[in-house]
Amino acid sequence: MSTKVPQSQEDQEIDLLQISKKIGGFFESLKTSIFNGIQFFVRNWIIVLVLVVAGFSIGWYLDFSKKIYDNRIIVTPNFGSVDYLYSKIDLLQAKIASGDTVFLKNVVGISDPKAIREIEIKPVADVYKFIEDKEQNFELIKLMAEVGEVKKVLEDNITSKNYTFHTISFVSNKTIDEKDVVTPLLKYLNSSVYFSKLQKIGYKNLEKQITQNDTIIAQINAVLDGFSSTRKNTSRNDKLVYYNENTQLDDIIKTKQYLINEQGNNKLKLIRFDKTVKDVNSTLNINSIKKISSINKFTLPVVFILIFIFIHLFSKFYRNELLKSKQTHS
Repeated sequence: MSTKVPQSQEDQEIDLLQISKKIGGFFESLKTSIFNGIQFFVRNWIIVLVLVVAGFSIGWYLDFSKKIYDNRIIVTPNFGSVDYLYSKIDLLQAKIASGDTVFLKNVVGISDPKAIREIEIKPVADVYKFIEDKEQNFELIKLMAEVGEVKKVLEDNITSKNYTFHTISFVSNKTIDEKDVVTPLLKYLNSSVYFSKLQKIGYKNLEKQITQNDTIIAQINAVLDGFSSTRKNTSRNDKLVYYNENTQLDDIIKTKQYLINEQGNNKLKLIRFDKTVKDVNSTLNINSIKKISSINKFTLPVVFILIFIFIHLFSKFYRNELLKSKQTHS
């Protein structure tokens, strides 16, 4: 048998009435607090205005005096090291974002890692260099452009990573010296054992190819010199010498021209093949207009006003407690 007594309708009405009064009292106290807050700012509007102006001025000065610098290094990754280079830069950015100064100092070798704020890498878009003497690249651009916008195709990661040059950009909060940041950074990027072996083999192979091409060009020159000498002696020779100039001789001349062009390109490659990630140029300490943190002029006025309100409330609390203490002891 249940021992619970049903609550009467009158008791329920009393409970609802009490809840209604509490809600009404809450809103009344809220309106009173809002009104008191408005009165506080009206009474102290001069002080509040001074605090806002002072906070904004000090914050603006701090933002303006906090200079940052843009730094750029143009590099060319060799021996298929593009993805390796991008992954290394992503790793460095993650270490900078997490504040891992130990890694940046001990592993990378940057003497003052706190000076580096962020780092990224982007390709230098040069579609003409991309398709120069590379018919397959030109056909690839045409094929990809058929299924999308040309601009998107050129900026796509698959395409852009095959550009010759790439820009490593990093931001510093002070001027830096090349030997303190750029030199250790490039040394770190070229520290891969695998790509170091590829670089040594690739460099030797290119030197051998240049030597071999020089030998073939010398042999072609000897053949052409022999042909020229034979032509001069043809009128004094009893035998008829026949040369198919439209086939064999023409092919020899074209081969020589091709080898000469290839030698020019190979000697240019030789300059940048001494490193896996070859630095082309660096531009440092460009005073940047943008600010990493430019919110002091907005936050300081709010902080000053909050401090003023806290002091006012603390003073009011202290006076009330002091008055209660005097009344208790009187």
